Amino acid sequence: MDEGWAALAAWSASDDRATLPRAVVATAVRHTVAELADAAPGRSVEVRVPPFAAVQCVEGPVHTRGTPPAVVETDAQTWLELATGELDWAEGVAAGRVRVSGQRTDLSAHLPLASP
Repeated sequence: MDEGWAALAAWSASDDRATLPRAVVATAVRHTVAELADAAPGRSVEVRVPPFAAVQCVEGPVHTRGTPPAVVETDAQTWLELATGELDWAEGVAAGRVRVSGQRTDLSAHLPLASP
């Protein structure tokens, strides 16, 4: 996981995030999504950050087939801002940068993620 924290640190420190190598952004996203799954274990909410990652998390009813009953979806930039605390959950949702559907999709209790 050191590689993931290093990628997140590189993303955080960048003055021009749009020019970061795709591999750095992908690693940071995958790492932080996995950290969320560890912090909020379960399978009732699917968090999607296309095209890099998707994970099921949050305790509650288990999803087994078809479209999950609760989905959170956002882009990589927004996700990393949420994960690091640069963007508040409620602000991201209100601005339409985070799309949510279903119950248990308020991840504000789990974000930002704890750093190492």
